[in-house]
Formats: sequence, structure tokens, C-alpha cells
Amino acid sequence: MPDSTSKRFYQSLRFPLIFILILWLIHLVKFFGGFQFSEFGILPRTTLGLRGVLLAPLIHDDFGHLISNTIPFFALSGIIFYFYRRVALRSFLMIYLLTGFAVWGFARSVFHIGASGVVYGLVAFVAWNGIFRRNIKSIVLALIVVFFYQGMFAGILPNQEGISWESHLYGALVGIFTSFFYKEELEEDELEPADPYGEETEATHYFLPRDTFEKTRAQREWERRNPPPPDELPPSGPWNSTIS
Repeated sequence: MPDSTSKRFYQSLRFPLIFILILWLIHLVKFFGGFQFSEFGILPRTTLGLRGVLLAPLIHDDFGHLISNTIPFFALSGIIFYFYRRVALRSFLMIYLLTGFAVWGFARSVFHIGASGVVYGLVAFVAWNGIFRRNIKSIVLALIVVFFYQGMFAGILPNQEGISWESHLYGALVGIFTSFFYKEELEEDELEPADPYGEETEATHYFLPRDTFEKTRAQREWERRNPPPPDELPPSGPWNSTIS
């Protein structure tokens, strides 16, 4: 069991680490090569800006911007890939793509870059799983995420200079939608365990017969001596006896 748990833990970190490695490699190329990749971001409602749906989350303005997204992305995606394995990759892709399309369709006409929209989507996904799934695991994870990332809610407020608050807002909305969309696809540890005692077994574990207080002793004695034929109700008997 410990080995399988450790294996699952390391597997859940594989995708977050690869994605973060890509982010850092792109930014190091940008930094040391003196490139400006902002034009590969999302420019809303333009054909050229559509490429940003795929590329914008991979591009960051500076190291501070990159680090501020790296840490929460690693933690949140690790949680999702460990605790929600069945829907982890599909949920991530839905959040990634739908957030990009929402920004492209409704945000301000400036270049939008950075993975913060995806991060907000991951936060909302984990938080709202506690509401939609309503099992102890999802509720505890939701409370943990809300506690550590409650300060991020200010990021969805409009008119913040130099910040794509639209990415934050649409990412959060997409995260809620994704949580709702996959709410029925429960993990094995979220399913209620089957009752090991079926009805037939349960009936044989009563200390007294089920009809103890429904029939007199005379009634039960008469039924014992006169068992009814199959598929036929017992005939009426001398039920007025006062024997007790």
C-alpha cells in the first residue's frame, strides 16, 4: 500500500512538473535572447489573437509574474491529478481552452499573457467540487484551497492596471463550470461502499423474530404446526386466544 501511494503521488506530479518546465524554458529563452513574446498572447476578437488561446498561458512578462503563477499552479494541479485522477487531464484542458476562448471573445483589446487564468480556473474547480460533489474529501480540499488562496479573489475585480483581471474572472467561471460538468464522475474513494450484509443476511441476524410484537404465541404456534401451502396465505385461525 505505501508503495502504491508513493507511485500515485509521483505520477500526479509528472504533468505539473513538465508544464512548469516548459514555462521556465520559454521564459529563459525570452530573457536571455532578448525576445518579446507578448504578441503571441491573446488579442481579443482578432484572427491573429486566436493563437494566444494556446500560447498565452506559456508566456510571462517577468520572473515575478512567472513565479507568482508557478507555485499555485504546481500545488493546485498536483491536487487535481492526485485526488481527481479520472477527470484531471480533461478538466485541465477544458479550463485551459475555455478560459482562452472567453478572454478572446470578451476581454479588452490588449494582449493578454500568463497562466493566471488557468490558475484561477484550478482554484475554482477544487473549491466548487466541495459544493457539487459534497463528500468529505472534496469538502476538505475545498476548505484548504479557499483558506490558502482567499486573497486571489481580489484579482477578479475590474479596472486593475497592467493585470488581466478578465483572465482571472473568466478562468474562475470556467473552473466552476468544469466542476459542475464533471461532478458525476466520482473517484473510487468517493463512492459509497456497498453494504456487505444484504437483505437476506440482515434478516437472519435479528435476536428476535421480526414479528415478535405483531403476533401472539398462540398464533406463531398454530403457524408452526400448520405451515401454509406454497403461494398461499395461511388460513384464518383461532386468533382470539388469550394464552400469553
